Amino acid sequence: MGIGKKTRNIGHIVEGMAKETTGKALGNKSMQRRGRAEQAVGRMKQAVEKGRDTFRH
Repeated sequence: MGIGKKTRNIGHIVEGMAKETTGKALGNKSMQRRGRAEQAVGRMKQAVEKGRDTFRH
């Protein structure tokens, strides 16, 4: 996995965690859902990249 893509995927995960935590603190359910969704996107992309690396090497 390229360092740029790995960093971007981890960024999605961290940003999602921040949104979810902020949503919990403010009682904003919509923000919590968006945060969880963003985390899922980051984790999914990271898994896809790891799979690609497995088949390349």
